[in-house]
Amino acid sequence: MQGMNIFDQALMRLDDAAKYLDLDADVLEKLKYPRETTKVRLMIRMDDGSRKSFMAWRCRYDDTRGPTKGGIRFHPEATAEEVETLAFWMTFKCAVMDLPYGGGKGAVRVDPRTLSKTELERLSRAYIQAFAKVIGPNRDIPAPDVYTNSMVMGWMADEYASIQGEPAPAVITGKPMALGGSLGRDDATARGGYYLVRHLTRRLGLPTQARVAVQGFGNAGQHIARLLAEDGHRIVAISDSRGAVHCPDGIDPRSAIRAKREGSVTALAGSAGISALASEDLVAVDCDLLVPAALEDMIHEGNASRIKASAVLELANGPLTPEADAILERRGITVLPDILANAGGVTVSYFEWVQNRQGYYWPIDDVHARLQTAMEREGDAIWRLARERGLTLRRAAYVHALARLASAIEAHGTQQFFTS
Repeated sequence: MQGMNIFDQALMRLDDAAKYLDLDADVLEKLKYPRETTKVRLMIRMDDGSRKSFMAWRCRYDDTRGPTKGGIRFHPEATAEEVETLAFWMTFKCAVMDLPYGGGKGAVRVDPRTLSKTELERLSRAYIQAFAKVIGPNRDIPAPDVYTNSMVMGWMADEYASIQGEPAPAVITGKPMALGGSLGRDDATARGGYYLVRHLTRRLGLPTQARVAVQGFGNAGQHIARLLAEDGHRIVAISDSRGAVHCPDGIDPRSAIRAKREGSVTALAGSAGISALASEDLVAVDCDLLVPAALEDMIHEGNASRIKASAVLELANGPLTPEADAILERRGITVLPDILANAGGVTVSYFEWVQNRQGYYWPIDDVHARLQTAMEREGDAIWRLARERGLTLRRAAYVHALARLASAIEAHGTQQFFTS
C-alpha cells in the first residue's frame, strides 16, 4: 500500500466490502469511477487591480440514489484526486444514513487566508458562475467544507439565484439562517458524532467521564469538545495547525475556542496547568477517546502504534490511512468510521434541503431529535452487522452502505436480467 494514492486507497474499501455481499458485476463497474468531474480555472480581479487565476473542481461521483451532495473546500493543496475521493466517501456516507442522495464534492486550490473579504466573495461567486450548469437543487447540492462557511454559501446561493433569475435556496445547504439555513446546521457534524458516542458508550467500553483528545480545532473540533464537556467528559488535549496543548485535569473548551478565535489554542499554554505539546504528539496522549477532526491521513503507519485511546471517533474525512486502520484493528482499538461518525453534517444538510423545498422550517428541537434518531438507528444497524459477521465497524459501515447502493443499481436491471 506504500505509495498508493488516496483514491486507490478509497477503492480498497469498496473491494473489501464487496467480499461480504453477493453483488452483480454492474455494481462495482458503476462505483469504481466517478460519473463526472469538471475542472475549470477561475479568474478574479484582485483588490490591487491585478487578475489572478485559481484551479477549481466539482465531482459528481454517483447519482443512483438521488442528486449528488457534498461540500466545497478552499484549500491550497486541493487536487482533483482528493475531490474525487471525497465524493466517493460522500456516496457511501449518504447511503449509510439512507439519505436520497449520491456523493459529490468541490474544491478551489487557494489559501483563503491570503484573500481579502471582497476577494473571497469574488472567488465564491466565480465558482458558481463556472459550475452553474453542474449544480442544481435536483442535480448537485453543495455545502460548506474546509475553509468555507455559511457566508460563503450565502454568496454562492445568491449568485446561483442571479443566474437563474429566481430564488433557489435548495441549491446549497449550510446557508445563513436569514437566507434559508436550518437551525442546528452549525454544530451538526459534531453533534451527530456526539449522539453516536453517547448511544454506544457502554458498548465501546468508555467510562461515563471519559478523557478526550481532539486533533483539529475547527468547527467540528470545537463543537465536539463543547458537547462532550457539557456531558461530563474531560478534554485533556487539543491541537490546531499551530500546535497543541495538554492538561490531564481538563481544558475548558470555551477558553480554547476564545484562544482559537484570537489565533491558536497554543495561547493557553502556561495557564491553569496547561502545557504546550507538539502537534504530532497529540495522538499519543493518555486518553479514552481520540477525535481526529482535521484533514485526511493524519493518523498513519508512523504514529498509529502510539495511540493510547481505546476508541477513535473520526470527525474528519479519511483521517486514518489503511495501514493505520490495520494497526488499530490488531491492537483492539475501536474506530467509529467517518462515513458514519461525521454524517451528522450531511444529515442536517438534507434537513435544510427538505425545509427549503417545503418552505416550512423546523424548530431546533425537531432538528436535534431527527438527527439523534438517524444516528442511533444507523449506529445500531452497523454495530449489529459488525458483531453478527465479525467485522470492524468500518468494514460493517461500508457493507451496510454498499448493500443499499447495490439495491438501487440493480433495480435498473443487471446483466442477468437482460440475458435471462
